[in-house]
Amino acid sequence: MDASSPLTFAIIGFIVGLIIGAVAYRLFSKSQREAASMRQKLLEREHQIAEMKSSVGSHLTGIYQRLSNIRDEANQLELQLKEDAAEWDIRDAAIQPSLDLSGIDPAREQQTRADASTPSTPRDYADGKGGTLSEDFGLKGNEAATPQPPRY
Repeated sequence: MDASSPLTFAIIGFIVGLIIGAVAYRLFSKSQREAASMRQKLLEREHQIAEMKSSVGSHLTGIYQRLSNIRDEANQLELQLKEDAAEWDIRDAAIQPSLDLSGIDPAREQQTRADASTPSTPRDYADGKGGTLSEDFGLKGNEAATPQPPRY
């Protein structure tokens, strides 16, 4: 085969055309642009998630530190309370009294529960004793000056 033969030029042209076509497809393809855009969005989202994880981690660390400080302060207050009680010669029972349930009558407690569960009669117009829906509600000052007409 001769280097200047038309078959050689055709093969070289075919290979160059394939290369140019592949490059053009890669650069100008809509799906390739969308895929690159999606990869970019994915990287941005992963970066945001990493930032959120670090901020939540620092937030939780701060909460744990504050909780630890509160516990330390409570322990110091309890120690100070015990020292003051010892200084004044007060027993621990006076500081933390136990519950004494001997004075509670169970029958009376059940009766008060039953009374609380039954509703009282509402004060309304039908009551006739000056309820919120009565005709003279809010007119107490003028009641003595003008007599009410009789009701039938």
